[in-house]
Amino acid sequence: MNQMPTRRSFAQVLLRTVTLAHGGGGKATKDLIDDVFAREFDNEFLEPMEDQARLVMSALAGQNDRLAFTTDSYVVTPLFFPGGDIGKLAVCGTINDLAVGGAKPLFLSCAVIIEEGLEMETLRLVARSMAATARAAGVAIVTGDTKVVPRGACDKLFVTTTGIGVIPAGRELGVGRAEIGDRVIVNGMLGDHGAAVLAARGDLALETALESDCAALHELTEALLQAAPGTRFMRDATRGGLATLLNEVAAASGVMIEIDDRRLPLREEVRGVCEILGLDPLYLANEGKIAAVVPAGEASAALAAWKDHPLGRDAADIGVVTTGEAGRVTMRTLFGGTRIVDMLVGEQLPRIC
Repeated sequence: MNQMPTRRSFAQVLLRTVTLAHGGGGKATKDLIDDVFAREFDNEFLEPMEDQARLVMSALAGQNDRLAFTTDSYVVTPLFFPGGDIGKLAVCGTINDLAVGGAKPLFLSCAVIIEEGLEMETLRLVARSMAATARAAGVAIVTGDTKVVPRGACDKLFVTTTGIGVIPAGRELGVGRAEIGDRVIVNGMLGDHGAAVLAARGDLALETALESDCAALHELTEALLQAAPGTRFMRDATRGGLATLLNEVAAASGVMIEIDDRRLPLREEVRGVCEILGLDPLYLANEGKIAAVVPAGEASAALAAWKDHPLGRDAADIGVVTTGEAGRVTMRTLFGGTRIVDMLVGEQLPRIC
């Protein structure tokens, strides 16, 4: 006896790539959404498949007093790289943007722009990665959108994620809150993501075992805030790297920040890639690294809390907030001198996030 077709339509089974018909809003679009995204993201908020996720406000308000809301778009070549992929990157990046503000991440949306001709299996792998990453972080992907554009109109796949979280009462973090004497700490090795993605492109024939540090950091931020409740500021050091982030803090707080090259946690492989290509690791993108400014009296407890977590075992105290020219960041070099660390101007690398 012939079996009835399953949720995946005959047309979807036969097509191995995304076509413009999948963006037309008809049956092909529904098949694509059902087969790729609804299947992987399945949860009670998404199940009705309405044009919006319907969240109970009293449930949110009952947890805390403020809502955190953020959005970001992700483009990367290649789509899959050692340690991650564009899907994992999009989920972790938005979770981290919520977490560094002191929020508990709760819900995400997912919007994708797909280039005609993208292999369907590639799209499924990205969706599967997003679903697995979100579930591991205790976050639900509750709504989204899909668009298909003609060949050449985008680079395979663009992903936009928007996140909602809640901030506990009493948490006040901000880029302009650094004070003289505060310590600057990071949770581990810098530059891994930028160097790994650059090597994965294959353009420069670099052979390395480097992997992206892409990770959701909400547990790490919570551990820091419990150990160092006076924490002034946190941010993930993504595009522009650590140098750009610290310049933003120094300018907004009207202080000077001095870091020490000898204290920077850097893999020899990252230093090597930077030396070969004439790059500065301070400007390399990270997707699993936070820089935080904490009161000097809480720095030891903060580092201990991070070192107890797998994503913070290489945490280091790298510098101090000090008097001097407001808005200036400097670094003590390995040779005993001092150099200015400016904000990134232009692009050190092709866009990777």
